[in-house]
Amino acid sequence: MAQSTKDESKASGAFVQTPSAFRNFISKDPNVPFSAVPGRYHLYIAYICPWASRCYAVLKLKGLEEVISVSVAKSQPGKTKEDEDHVGWLFPASDTEEEGAQPDPLYGAGSIRALYELANPNYVGKYSVPVLWDKKLKTIVNNESSEIIRMFNSEFNDFAKNAALDLYPPQLRSQIDEINEWIFDGINIGVYKCGFAQKQGPYDEAVEKLFEALDRCEDILGKQRYLCGGTFTEADIRLFVTLIRFDETYAVNFKCNKKLVREYPNLFNYTKEIYQMPPITATVHMDHIRRGYYSMPSLNPSGIVPIGPSIDYSSAHDRGRFSTGSFIDLNLGQ
Repeated sequence: MAQSTKDESKASGAFVQTPSAFRNFISKDPNVPFSAVPGRYHLYIAYICPWASRCYAVLKLKGLEEVISVSVAKSQPGKTKEDEDHVGWLFPASDTEEEGAQPDPLYGAGSIRALYELANPNYVGKYSVPVLWDKKLKTIVNNESSEIIRMFNSEFNDFAKNAALDLYPPQLRSQIDEINEWIFDGINIGVYKCGFAQKQGPYDEAVEKLFEALDRCEDILGKQRYLCGGTFTEADIRLFVTLIRFDETYAVNFKCNKKLVREYPNLFNYTKEIYQMPPITATVHMDHIRRGYYSMPSLNPSGIVPIGPSIDYSSAHDRGRFSTGSFIDLNLGQ
C-alpha cells in the first residue's frame, strides 16, 4: 500500500517516522557494486523537505555539482495515480510550470513514486525524498539522508572541488554523533512529532522536548560559533535545515509556537550565518517551503499560504565574535 506522512502515527496518537528502505552505500573503492564515478548518480530532492535539502547542501558545499546531477520535484504534492488516493511528490511537465522545479530528465517520470516502482515493482512503503539514483543500474542506491551526506562528504573527494572540506572529521565524530542524536529526536523529527500528533498527550510531550532541545542549542551557541566548537560540521547542517523552516512554517502549521527562532539571539544569528554561506543560500527556496508545508491537507485543509513572515536571513549576524573554524578557512562563508 502506498504510504504518506499522515500514515506515520501509532494508536497512541504519536508520530513515528518510517525507516528508509534503500540503504546501499557508494564507495571510492572501484570494486564495489556502487563505486564513486562522476556522472553515474542523480539526486532527486524537493526544496520543501529538510532531509533532502541537507543532502543538496552537502553536495553544494563539497562542490559536486558536476559529478552528481540533481532534479527538484514540485513544491506541492498531488495524486500519483489517477485511480488511487495516494498523494506524493510530483515532477512538473515543463521547466516553466514552477520556478525551481524540473521535469525528470532521466525517464520522464511523473512522480517520485514512479522511480521507486521502477527500482522495485513490488515496493510497498513511503515514496520519500531524497532519492540517490544509480543511472547505470537504474535503481535507488539510498534514500536515507544521514547516509547520503556521509557519502557526499568522503567518497567523491577525488572529484570534489572542495575535497579538503570534511564535515565529519575523525577527531569530532563521537561528538557529532552524540549531538546528532538529541537534535534529531528533539528538533529535526521533533517538529513532525508536534505537527502530526493525533492526541494532546503526545503533542505535549513532543513540544516540551522540542523547546528543551532548542534552549540547549541556544546555550551552546552562546559559548561557541558552531555545535562542535570552531569547526563547521554536518551537525550544523542537520540543525540548520530545521531552523530555517521553523518561523516560516513549523511555528504555525506544526503548532510549534511557544517561541520563535528569531526570539533566540544565538540561534537566529547562527541561522543567518549558515544561510549566508553561498552554497547553502542556493539550497533554500522559501516559496517552495511555504507552498509545500501549507498544502498538507491534514494540517491545513484550506491550502491557504500565509503571506509572511518573510524573514530577512541575509541581514547582518554577530557570529564573527567567535574565532573562525576550518569551514571559514575555505572561503565558503564570511
